[in-house]
Amino acid sequence: MKYAIRSIPFLLLLIVFWCVAANSAEAAAGSSPLQVVFADAKWDGKAIPYGQQCLRDGGKGSTPALIVKNIPIEANALVFEYSDASYSPMNNGGHGKIGYNITPGTTEVTVPPVLGNTLTVPEGFFVVSPHSNPSWDKAGAYLPPCSGGRGNTYYVTIKAIVQPQDKTQKPNVLGTSKLNLGNY
Repeated sequence: MKYAIRSIPFLLLLIVFWCVAANSAEAAAGSSPLQVVFADAKWDGKAIPYGQQCLRDGGKGSTPALIVKNIPIEANALVFEYSDASYSPMNNGGHGKIGYNITPGTTEVTVPPVLGNTLTVPEGFFVVSPHSNPSWDKAGAYLPPCSGGRGNTYYVTIKAIVQPQDKTQKPNVLGTSKLNLGNY
C-alpha cells in the first residue's frame, strides 16, 4: 500500500507534464488558424471556374489568387498544398505543393496565381513538390482540376512556416487553414 500512495504524486506530476506539453505543442502548431479568402470573385469555393481546369479537359488553369491574413510574425513562407478530396491518389497535396516567400513580420499578403502544368514558377515562389501524376496531364508544380467534370471536390491547405536555412531540416509549421476551391 505504501508504494501505491507514493506513486500518486508521481502520476499527478506526469499528468500535469502531459497537459502542459500538449498545450505547448498546440501553440507551436499554430493555435489560431490562418484566415484565407479568394482575391478573385470568379472563385466562390462551390464550382471551379470555367477555364480553370487542366489541359486534358480543355482548360489553362492557374491556382487562385488568395488573400492570407493572421500570418504569425515569425513565418518566412507560405506553403499551398492542392488536393482532390474525391480521388485519394491526388489527395493530401497530390495536385502539387507550392511555396511563397514572405518577409518575417508580414501578417497579411495577397498571393498571386501560379499557372498550372509548368515547373517554372513566378519570382517569390518555389516548388515544394510537383503534382503526383504527370502521366495523366502535363507535368508541373500545379495540376489544375482534372476529373473530367465528375463532381470531384478540390481544396487547398495553406501553411505558414519557418523555412530553415538547412534545407535538409523540416520547416516549422506555425499556422494552417483549409479552403475549398470547388467542385469539378
